[in-house]
Amino acid sequence: MQFGRLATALYTPFTKSLDIDWNSLERTIEHLIQTGTDTIVVSGTTAESPTLSLEEKLKLFQFVVKQAQDRVQVIAGTGSNDTAQTIEVTKLAAETSVDGIMLVTPYYNKPSQAALYQHFKSIATHTTLPIMIYNVPGRTAVNMTATTMVQIAQIENVVAIKEASGDIEQITQLIKELPSSVVVYSGDDAVTLPILSLGGVGVVSVASHLVGSEIKEMIDAFITGDVNKAKTINQKLFPVFTGLFMTSSPVPLKYAMSEQGFCEPYVRPPLVEMSESEKKSATEWLGTLV
Repeated sequence: MQFGRLATALYTPFTKSLDIDWNSLERTIEHLIQTGTDTIVVSGTTAESPTLSLEEKLKLFQFVVKQAQDRVQVIAGTGSNDTAQTIEVTKLAAETSVDGIMLVTPYYNKPSQAALYQHFKSIATHTTLPIMIYNVPGRTAVNMTATTMVQIAQIENVVAIKEASGDIEQITQLIKELPSSVVVYSGDDAVTLPILSLGGVGVVSVASHLVGSEIKEMIDAFITGDVNKAKTINQKLFPVFTGLFMTSSPVPLKYAMSEQGFCEPYVRPPLVEMSESEKKSATEWLGTLV
């Protein structure tokens, strides 16, 4: 479990001209380290990765590694729906001294289960970095079955699976059948506690930008056997977990972080900032952060 229990899917702050806001990013990284994050995941969905150029991604990997100064692990999101392109980006990411890579299930082209296995196997043969596989059918239009993920877990440098299917039956089967060398992280803050109860080890979180210390406390409480405390914290944080997905992520996160003084709420098209009515709806769960 080299990536710890709390990983944060880092957002990418932008200036008004939609360039990367490096000063805001530095502040955010320091904040995450101080509030319990064990691993920072760079250039995932929360980072608006589809709108980031290859040059920007590589600069982000280099910047986060430099800022982390070995205080936390850094995982580079290098996955795409093009196997050859993913191999290229993964090789370049390795040169930035990241600690691992995250590979999302190929999106849009809807590969078969057999094709999914071949995709991940091909990439794994071109890197020695530890690999986290990311299953998120709500974003990719294809779900990896538990059987397929168990097969992929036999690949030597696959060490973790980020599971965001929301299918408790599938996740139960997955954890039951995985080799002990491969761990499961929740890919959804709202089901972190249920996944822990099934044998998962932690979460790749969005909400940890805002409530990282509390999430870490919840996980620690569960692991040490204080289930009631973990349940109480989960119920308290649940409005934040769900509020951050009231519209397309990371739009609500960037608005919340701007309200906390970390960044501006700017997002790149095709995303748009929260409307006034959405901001009004967010008032209740944002109030719990005060």
